[in-house]
Amino acid sequence: MDTGAAPSAIEAVLRRDRLVTLVALACVCIAAWIYVGLGIGVEMPGMEMPGMEMPGTAMSMPMPWTGAYFALIVAMWAAMMVAMMLPGAAPMVLTYAALQRHRRRAAPQAATALFTLGYLTIWAGFSILAATLQWRLDALALLSPAMATANTVLAGGALVIAGAYQLTPLKRGCLVRCRSPVEFLTRHHRSGPFGLGLRHGLFCLGCCWALMLLLFVGGVMDLTWIGVNTLFVLLEKTVPAGRWLSRVTGVGLILWGGWTALVVL
Repeated sequence: MDTGAAPSAIEAVLRRDRLVTLVALACVCIAAWIYVGLGIGVEMPGMEMPGMEMPGTAMSMPMPWTGAYFALIVAMWAAMMVAMMLPGAAPMVLTYAALQRHRRRAAPQAATALFTLGYLTIWAGFSILAATLQWRLDALALLSPAMATANTVLAGGALVIAGAYQLTPLKRGCLVRCRSPVEFLTRHHRSGPFGLGLRHGLFCLGCCWALMLLLFVGGVMDLTWIGVNTLFVLLEKTVPAGRWLSRVTGVGLILWGGWTALVVL
């Protein structure tokens, strides 16, 4: 009797599921990065003011914050969150897909999609809050045309807050859950796919919200800043030294923020 056939078949199925999930996640991330890279709906064109032009200059008013423009900014933030956060969530999504296959012995794609949707729903909610903050900062003339804070003290304060949060017990607790897919899924296995995705999204939000707000320091649509943030989140959640990386970065952000704020005093 050949007992090796069944394990081989199971391994082949698991490899296929992993490949399908990876390709799906990659396609979503690539689409998000294309959206962000093209800057669809996020440019802030000016409105010409007749009679106000001077030789060699151009006078313009910023785009007004209409409901449609606010929706475009929310879409921009949502695309950035997908592009930045989904790579770091990939190990959790892949582990969930494997567990679904093991428990149900059926195609786990639907449950995995619901789990991912629940995760991204949390970041969609954050995108609404971030767009609202951007609107208020713009109304107070605290944003540059590049959508970065135009106030040095405010930028320094944001850096200090983000750095200090890196050192808090709440940050550490959320990071531990993001770094331990099997433990997280085992502990909360009674939740349905969407609810479990929401729960993971909340822990991820608790881990990374302050880092996301640093986009206002470097520029909301600065691709270099977005890329660095994405890489840091991925390393923080996946490499063995991720916890120490988080703490060292926290100290570095505090020092950077203090120096930035003190420069103008």
